[in-house]
Amino acid sequence: MKKTDSPEHSDNKEMTFWEHLDELRGTLWRIIIACLVTSIIAFAFKEILFDQILLAPKSPNFITYKVFCRLGQILSMPSLCIDPSRFNLININLAGQFISHMNISLVAGLIIALPYILWELWRFVKPGLTEKEIRNSRGAVVITSFLFLIGVFFSYFIVAPLMINFLGGYEVSSSVSNQISLTSYVNSITLMTLLMGLLFELPVLIVFLTRIGIMTPQKLRKSRKYTLIIILIVAGVITPSPDIFSQLVVAVPLYALFELSVVISSRMYKKMQEPETDLAG
Repeated sequence: MKKTDSPEHSDNKEMTFWEHLDELRGTLWRIIIACLVTSIIAFAFKEILFDQILLAPKSPNFITYKVFCRLGQILSMPSLCIDPSRFNLININLAGQFISHMNISLVAGLIIALPYILWELWRFVKPGLTEKEIRNSRGAVVITSFLFLIGVFFSYFIVAPLMINFLGGYEVSSSVSNQISLTSYVNSITLMTLLMGLLFELPVLIVFLTRIGIMTPQKLRKSRKYTLIIILIVAGVITPSPDIFSQLVVAVPLYALFELSVVISSRMYKKMQEPETDLAG
């Protein structure tokens, strides 16, 4: 049985299975309540949630379009001046708007409550860790929350506008106009936002895989070429526009995230080897 570094951990190790189960149930209930509270708050601010946030990328005045257009003028690339108003949003289901309101409120509540959720999960697993593991995990909640939110903002300000511009304005024939359902629009934005938030957790995943010995810096460096190809494919799927600039805008940050993961993995791997070196000496 693994020794713990403090009496507090020793006491927690003596908890029975049912006591651990009760503790987990309490943690899950607090997480659910936190998500419900933040979702209700988001639901109450419908105008801000939809008009100023969710539907903002559909407006030509959205900040991303202004920045891209300015870059287009500097680089002599008029294609960067995006007009996202080539399609209309409609509701075709009786309860469509209410369901969309509920869904986006739940997603917004989850995003807002994420730091608290991670803190609750950390508080649950912390008693089972040694002092060294706690020191090595210091700041994990803040870093994980920060990376997820960066991914959310990256999706909202970069990926989503490019996706909306291309797919919303794509036409197979001038005889067919785009009438996009509200449900389709909301689902596309929320799905892409959550996926990018999770994708930006790559450094955290690499740290975990390095910690348990599955991943090493050497393996990461050898996989650079394949990773670059995968990232370019992902960027091409996320931004199906033929414009190479749009794909680079997505691909460059993702590849930078991979390189950051390599650096973090290298540092952690060195720290893991230090005790072995000391013992050998």
